[in-house]
Amino acid sequence: MAELQFFTGTMDSGKSTLALQTNHNHAVRGRIGRIFTAHDRAGAAILSSRLGLTHEAIEVDGGFDFWRFVVDSLTHGARIDYLICDEAQFYSPRQVDQLAKVVDELQIDVFAFGILTDFRTALFAGSQRLVELADRMNVLQVEALCWCGRRATHNARTEDGEMVTEGDVVVVGDTDEHEAPVVSYEVLCRQHHRHRMTAARARAVSMVSEPLPFS
Repeated sequence: MAELQFFTGTMDSGKSTLALQTNHNHAVRGRIGRIFTAHDRAGAAILSSRLGLTHEAIEVDGGFDFWRFVVDSLTHGARIDYLICDEAQFYSPRQVDQLAKVVDELQIDVFAFGILTDFRTALFAGSQRLVELADRMNVLQVEALCWCGRRATHNARTEDGEMVTEGDVVVVGDTDEHEAPVVSYEVLCRQHHRHRMTAARARAVSMVSEPLPFS
């Protein structure tokens, strides 16, 4: 029986790497799939991993219809055994419903990969619908770490170096500090997300001289 599986974790937990590995594992067994992504940091129609791996993909925008795409492909003689759906947090609930229909009606496996919550700690709409519908939900075992060494559980957005908790949900950025983008992301433990204590702010605080114990 085909299944809708959802693989989730924070940024830096290896979701895109696992998506590429999953595609490889099925392809070498002779299965034929399609790869989808949305708002990948490497650009449109590309699935990229922070390890440097990339693969061509089909870009999913707001008007994309998974059911129509698959049915049209099959009608024109194509073979599809599975779908790899990266950055699934950006899919609409309607698109997730379409993926569930592809599984149930066409018996095609769907492997979806995405972040559970946004930088405000609120569930992404696509991820919420996947949690509601998935046959299996898998939390990635590769733990991303906060700068303090604890397990990272929250995704933080910084703009010009300052952590923000308001703004558009979809803003493309990365976690590579060396590129110093205007918008970047960082994974934090819950405590440091609550206190807005990013790695840069922690370094700045540690450099402030302690006051002498007398006036």
